[in-house]
Amino acid sequence: MRETKARILVVEDDTALLRGLLDVLVFNGYEVKGAEDGGVGLRVGVDEQFDLILLDVMLPTLDGFSICKEIRKKKPTQGIIIITAKGAEDDVVMGFKSGADDYITKPFSLREVMVRVEAVLRRTGKNLGGEEIHCQGIFFDGKNLVAKREGQSVELTRKEMDIMIFLHRHRDRIVSKKELLTEVWHYADADIETRTVDIHLLKLRKKISALIGETPLISTIRGEGYRLETE
Repeated sequence: MRETKARILVVEDDTALLRGLLDVLVFNGYEVKGAEDGGVGLRVGVDEQFDLILLDVMLPTLDGFSICKEIRKKKPTQGIIIITAKGAEDDVVMGFKSGADDYITKPFSLREVMVRVEAVLRRTGKNLGGEEIHCQGIFFDGKNLVAKREGQSVELTRKEMDIMIFLHRHRDRIVSKKELLTEVWHYADADIETRTVDIHLLKLRKKISALIGETPLISTIRGEGYRLETE
């Protein structure tokens, strides 16, 4: 008998899709629970313990973004993946702002679902740490998730801080997108199509520019990756 790896909650109002996702997850050894209503999903997600929650966006009574925000407040380390029928960047950004670790855009393949599920489960509780970084006059506080400079401060997400920590550790060279997906996002298959890195870096750069203006801190090297400009 296959050993149960983790417990996963799936909140999806499309009954056929919900059953399909539950079946695939069970086949891959996970213990699962499903909910077709947003309000029910929120209650179950808060009251019970899950290693990962898959959240559809469009749900009866309460949307996935709202559920994600509420669960994130009560369970800061909870693994959450947003499932959206829209591939628009605004929807993906909204998912990350709500606290999601990753997103899946419908229609999706079963391989993509499992790659993202396994990646989030691998990195849950395995952040790079609460390091403190000083770079171009900015103090990055990994414990309190904030960046400060000359009396100004901006809040950071855990993933934004993880990106900064990794780039700072390897500040002597260019870091590729595949490397970020492997080492920060923990994807086993870094060739999977995703704009996760681009969107997180866009948000991080905007926050940094609020502190130091247009001075580049993270440069994009076309065709190569990213480099931290220490000074």
